[in-house]
Amino acid sequence: MCEGNRRGLGVGEAHRRSSSTSATGLPLRNELAPARLSVEGRLCGVQRPHEAYTGEVSGEFFRVRRVSEALQAFTPTRRAGTEEIELGSALGRVTAADLHARAPLPGFARATVDGYALRARDTYGASDSLPAYITVVARAAVDAPPAARPESGQAVAVPTGGAVPPGADAVVMVEHTSETTAGTIEVTRPAAPGDGLVGPDEDVRHGQRLVQAGRRLRAQDLGLLAAAGLTRVAVRRRPVVGIVSTGDELVPPDTHSLRPGQVRDATASAVAAIAIESGAEAAYLGIARDEPAALREIMAKGLERSDLLVVSAGSSVGARDITAEAVASLGKPGIWCHGLAIKPGKPTLLAECGDVPLIGLPGNPLSALVVFRLVGAPLIDAVAGSTHYARRPIRSAHLSRDVPSAAGRLDIVQVTLTGDSATPLFGKSALLSTLALADGQIAVPEEASGLVAGTAVEVELHG
Repeated sequence: MCEGNRRGLGVGEAHRRSSSTSATGLPLRNELAPARLSVEGRLCGVQRPHEAYTGEVSGEFFRVRRVSEALQAFTPTRRAGTEEIELGSALGRVTAADLHARAPLPGFARATVDGYALRARDTYGASDSLPAYITVVARAAVDAPPAARPESGQAVAVPTGGAVPPGADAVVMVEHTSETTAGTIEVTRPAAPGDGLVGPDEDVRHGQRLVQAGRRLRAQDLGLLAAAGLTRVAVRRRPVVGIVSTGDELVPPDTHSLRPGQVRDATASAVAAIAIESGAEAAYLGIARDEPAALREIMAKGLERSDLLVVSAGSSVGARDITAEAVASLGKPGIWCHGLAIKPGKPTLLAECGDVPLIGLPGNPLSALVVFRLVGAPLIDAVAGSTHYARRPIRSAHLSRDVPSAAGRLDIVQVTLTGDSATPLFGKSALLSTLALADGQIAVPEEASGLVAGTAVEVELHG
């Protein structure tokens, strides 16, 4: 099921709406902008017409979209293939089909306490002053079938986890009994049918769905599947995220000394880390110069081997134009938007080439990583076939100072945390150190013009 997530706060209404906010501070899906909620709506099959830009590419931004609109309406059809793997390797993988129980669990009536299996009606009215006297006819081992069947007025001693013998419908805790003579106990608490045991199919029924398709498997899911004897599972293959960096100024990170104007490629490593953190495999495809033919060639090769292609554009307007022109030439449906109403990260491009989604990230590292966390990670989930968007951890806090903004765009602000105080970090989008210093981020929703000091916010924590 998709669960409605909590979203951010508007100026003057922050405290009143604080119960309707999320980790990134975006408003709930009502009259407010449905940002994160729309991610989950999309993953659960909410579809909008996938319109693509088919006109001439120019240096101006075109089809600038709200982030909430992009998260809901940009719905590529690409899905990773499937494979069958051992259960021990399945943590975090996405199931490709529903998984059902082949037999009931636990499969027999099982004691949940140390005590005596008996007929509950033999204990009715028992108390400290008027105990019920029961004859113990056998003692059962935890790994053996019941040794005897208790009749009226009889009991079988059973350990926790042991099989409850036929004829018994309750297990009285040993703490509520005492041995009076050899082979006889007195019971000082009445038992009801079903006390102290689980029925043969009380945990899982035969044929019951254990895990639905599209679930990213958790530790508890693996435990349930192991108990059911399902040791191999069909899962979606990890999506391959191809990463292309562009820009004449970029050089590999292992470049020892830089000439004036050169910059080490920092974005690719960080994008790869987010992709891996999101359950994908990262494939670094290299650095392309700001030359249309070369960029088109490396992106075309990337589309052949990727489930999602990420292009980190150069920082100049001309470089962004070259990227857009190259993407537009790679096939339909083509460019869906060239610009998001977000700060930082406005020069973001979303496209679908064939059936492969493509994200053109801003050239500045901080902008690129903010956008890829917000838009790229949900796309990885969608390509992986996941129907449950994984929320990042959140922490409630109060702003230590005002945060200015402009209505009509989503502002993502990095913060540090000290106790329950969130201090905004303001810096240029080219400064990667701002992101490295931050403990998390908040969002100023699209309709707000800022947040005042003291506003209650929810901070989405960085990993």
